[in-house]
This record gives sequence, C-alpha cells and structure tokens, in this order.
Amino acid sequence: MVSSQVKIGFIGFGNMASAMADGWIASGKVPAGHLYACAGHYDALVERTASRGMNACHDASEVVTASDVVVVAVKPYLIEGVLAPVAGLFAGKTILSVAAGWKSEDYERVIPGTHHLSTVPNTPVAICEGVIACEAAHTLDAGEYTLLNELLGLLGTVVEVESRLLSVAGTVGGCSPAFIAMVIEALGDAAVKYGIPRAKAYAMVSQMVAGTAKLQLATGQHPGAMKDAVCSPGGTTIRGVAALEEAGMRSAFIKAIDAIEG
Repeated sequence: MVSSQVKIGFIGFGNMASAMADGWIASGKVPAGHLYACAGHYDALVERTASRGMNACHDASEVVTASDVVVVAVKPYLIEGVLAPVAGLFAGKTILSVAAGWKSEDYERVIPGTHHLSTVPNTPVAICEGVIACEAAHTLDAGEYTLLNELLGLLGTVVEVESRLLSVAGTVGGCSPAFIAMVIEALGDAAVKYGIPRAKAYAMVSQMVAGTAKLQLATGQHPGAMKDAVCSPGGTTIRGVAALEEAGMRSAFIKAIDAIEG
C-alpha cells in the first residue's frame, strides 16, 4: 500500500492530531477524504473535520473499522480505557501512537499482539517541517514499517531512537517549539523597542531562525562555529553573545529540559 491509498484514522483530534492531518493534506500525498477522526465532543469535531474535508466518526470503533492506520492521539491516561474495548478490531490494522510516555511495552500490555509504533512528533508537522521521534522497538512487519516511515516522512524528519531515549527526544523535539516561539517573541519585542513595526519584527526574526536552522542542516556545521562566524573581534555580535552568557541563556534552556524530564 502507498500513502495515497492508505486510510488513516485518529482516535482523539486535538492539537497534535490536527497538525498531522494538516501536514498530510498539505503534502498532497494523502487525500483529505481518506482521513477519519473521533473525539470527545462530536459537534465540535464535525466542524473541524468538515473544514478539512475529513470524515467525522462517532467513536473509536468506527475509526478503527474505517482505517488502515490508526493514530492514537488521546491523553496518555485515557489510552487504556479507550483502546481496551476495541482491541478485537485491530486485526490487520497498524497502530501509530503519538501519546507522550507510551512505549512499545505499554501497548503490548494493553493490546498485546497488535502491530504498533510509538512516536513523539511536534507541531511543525502541520507544514511538513516537523521532527518525529520514533521508538526503535516496535511490532510492525517490514511492509508496515516502510509505510509508516513513508507517511511520517511526509511530515518532516524522522529520527529513530532507543526506547530509553524516546522521552527526552520527544521533549527536545516536541516541547522546544514553545521555547523557540518565546525567543522569536523576545527578539521581536527588542526590535519593536527600537522602532520596527511588530509584524515586520516577527517576520524578520522568524525568517532569521528558519534560515539559521536550514544553514546548519545544509552544512552540518557545529552551532558554535556558526556563532563564531558572526562574531568579529571587538564587534557588536560578541557583545550580545557576552550579555546572553551573563544572563545564563544556555543554562536556562538546559534547565527547561531538566524541568520536563525530571
């Protein structure tokens, strides 16, 4: 099966599930009509799916029945209660988990014998620029593994990690967009302080962040070397770097990850 033929169902249709749906639709490879979803509030779900050309389902059993790939996108504490009643419907289905903290061993405990892969994506999947951390341990066969990698590859960069690293990989990839948004907001405020209109400030800063990231990916340069390349001896940039170091910028980012993982 190829991505254009597969039918994908979401159990839960919150921010992450809708971002994935938007990304698949935007890719042009997965027709909106091949996407199904159920959620706690059906009326609101109908509005959200209809605007995308998707199909609204009343419950998890309807989603599983309609789909080839089932995306588990409910809160972790709800998973067991949602999946156990429909466990008998998963024969021939592929399960893609996007629930933080749930690994292969957890799914084997709740719905043993099913074919599943645990992942942690981030919200830029909505524009096919995401990072998707995938657990190396899974129960997929070769064909299913190829299909899910193809589907996830449409949404961004897929990074496979050991089970013990899935949490921190998901934290760095999944939570950091919030941190970078704060950086964009702060630099935008600084630009506004000196007279640049806010919309232009955000456009400049966001493009700077995107361009810097793309440059690193394209060249493979160490971030420190990229920083050094902008810092002339006695120049303006090195003074800004010194101020950030004095303010503990690096330590603050590391502590943010510690706060989540700790």
